Amino acid sequence: MAETEVENEPEAGEQARDDAELRAHRAAAMRLVRQYPDPALRVRANPVGEVDGELRELVARMAEVMERAHGAGLAAPQIGVLRRVLIYRAGRDGALTTLVNPELSELSDEHETEPEGCLSLLGGELSVPVERHLRLRVRALDGDGAAIEFEAEGLEARVIQHEVDHLDGVLIIDRTAADDRRAAMRELRLSM
Repeated sequence: MAETEVENEPEAGEQARDDAELRAHRAAAMRLVRQYPDPALRVRANPVGEVDGELRELVARMAEVMERAHGAGLAAPQIGVLRRVLIYRAGRDGALTTLVNPELSELSDEHETEPEGCLSLLGGELSVPVERHLRLRVRALDGDGAAIEFEAEGLEARVIQHEVDHLDGVLIIDRTAADDRRAAMRELRLSM
């Protein structure tokens, strides 16, 4: 019995170190994410002309920030780059997807309202109900510059709409009901 306790002590200590390291990584990543009311969050991003090495470096940087910040998606304006590029991961085990110059079409008539958070609003701590289309079609370039087109639904469709909004200078507080917006704005003002 004593051996088990001794064996568990380093595990508990290792877990505490791992947790502290994760918090430090998240804090470092969050310093790179623009926070409301940063003006970059309100500007329509510029189309990307060419997928090149510079864009691939941007995508790699965005992926690292998103992962360390524990986000589901990230748009280039959130790190101060006004280009129409977004990345996302639909679900914890989903593949990382890059969309360059995304265009949404065939938005379903069916909507669903769910709470959404945003890394640019109190680091994801602020959540408001947002109505989104349940299904849509996406046309874009991938991270290698190849044209892609696909249908998305559920969580993936929600994340894509959220990130495309960032490319257009729109935040979740712009998409929520008036009462929820007022409450969110109060919370944002208190945090400044």
